[in-house]
Amino acid sequence: MKIWDKGFDNDPRIDRFTVGKDRELDLLLAPYDIEGTMAHIRMLSEVGLLSREDLAQLLPALEKLHREALEGKFEIHSEDVHSEVEERLGPLGKKVHTGRSRNDQVALDIKLFTRARMTRTVKKVQTLFRLFIKRADELRDLLMPGYTHLQVAMPSSFGLWLGAYAECLCDDLLLLKAAEEINGRNPLGSAAGYGSSAPLKRQRTTELLGFPSLAYNSIYAQMGRGRTEISVANAYASLAATLGRFATDCCLFSSQNFGFVRLPDAFTTGSSIMPQKKNPDVFELVRAHCNYLQGIPAQLRLLCANLPAGYFRDMQLLKELYLPLFERMDDCLDILILALPGMQVATDLMSLPLYEQAFCVEEVNRLAESGVPFRDAYRQVGKAVQEGSFHFSGSLHHTHEGSIGRLCLEEICTRFESILEQFVGK
Repeated sequence: MKIWDKGFDNDPRIDRFTVGKDRELDLLLAPYDIEGTMAHIRMLSEVGLLSREDLAQLLPALEKLHREALEGKFEIHSEDVHSEVEERLGPLGKKVHTGRSRNDQVALDIKLFTRARMTRTVKKVQTLFRLFIKRADELRDLLMPGYTHLQVAMPSSFGLWLGAYAECLCDDLLLLKAAEEINGRNPLGSAAGYGSSAPLKRQRTTELLGFPSLAYNSIYAQMGRGRTEISVANAYASLAATLGRFATDCCLFSSQNFGFVRLPDAFTTGSSIMPQKKNPDVFELVRAHCNYLQGIPAQLRLLCANLPAGYFRDMQLLKELYLPLFERMDDCLDILILALPGMQVATDLMSLPLYEQAFCVEEVNRLAESGVPFRDAYRQVGKAVQEGSFHFSGSLHHTHEGSIGRLCLEEICTRFESILEQFVGK
């Protein structure tokens, strides 16, 4: 029986269409739905809407269901997770819904799910960040060519390259922090979007569930559906852009035409016809998954586009796009965390004649420091390049912040850690 049953049966085709993938996706939300119910009934008991005796029976039953959900043993045979939990509680299950709607239940479940999954992601970002910093420090003096427009430009270093991605993760972490704050507003008790005449204490469930704050306005709490998912998905899209770009670098730099890095053999695949091939399939898939993740915010926005205030069933489809994105991102992070320590780099690239023109700016700067006007020095070096007579035999002296001679890894670490300390769920 549906919890909204009014004594008539729907056409089974309508049921299939309206339930959609809820039974499958709600398994991800089950532990959080049960946690929300436990907090809610504690509050109901405290305000006199549920007897202590009923609470004493309900809590152990919910704790048992919670263990089942965490162990992957919880099954949904009803319309959704909310109905299943109520039915599994027996006759007392009819009392747990006072002051709630499935609208604020699912909004709460998604926020609790998001908090748990973001905590996991942030830990993985922290691990990857520290790997980037470690490898950047190890390779700080090992030169490689830097490119603009895919043309040889200036001297770079493996330390500078890897340090750049570490600093990118600082920005991504900051966006994740902002998303955490938006997610950290408790919607429970807003019911269908207009509150309840029951004497609820919403601040109490906020405390019990560990939210920093509640979503005060009941309509706003419902309008948070979609807004929260889009904010979180945007933060994940930024992280995906960083990971995808690094994966592209790895694919490019590991090709024979570059030969800058050598990927661990375990991270390459072969060809069914070409025996020499070692393809960077793992990194190509990381790039593809990250491109997919960057498209999710736009899809979420389209689902919510032009909706007036209040709840609408359109929001049900948000879960299909939103809930799986966390696993996809964590898989990409895991792959890079595995691959980065074993990545080998070329040790004498800049001695190759191919890259000698990367030192053109070094020669221009040397001439300018000796008193030659910069524009004259620029033309002088450009002419030597055209005539094929350019040769650089000096040494590099990069001393400013963020250059190959001063990577500022310590400062980047300080920035990352200062953002990390602000996370509620760290």
